[in-house]
Amino acid sequence: MATQFGNRVRELRVKQKLLLRQVASLLDVDTSIISKIERGGRQIRKEQIKPLAEILKADKDELLTLWLADQVYDVIQGEPMADEALKSVTQKLKKLR
Repeated sequence: MATQFGNRVRELRVKQKLLLRQVASLLDVDTSIISKIERGGRQIRKEQIKPLAEILKADKDELLTLWLADQVYDVIQGEPMADEALKSVTQKLKKLR
């Protein structure tokens, strides 16, 4: 299943006219890993987001936000109380600011 992060990475890669193998080489990973990330079959490690953003000439914060959103979604998808849990987390985060 495609992810927000993977879709955005693919969009940015295509916009930069980069091949999967070029991005993989610059990130020092196998081509299949980038392909799986774009298709949502694999998650990128958090520490790889900044270098990937630089390769794709993208906003690091945007990619990090999409990555985090996908992480949260993976945990709560299908949970009947997902909306309530998200509201609770949002309230907690607001209190921390």
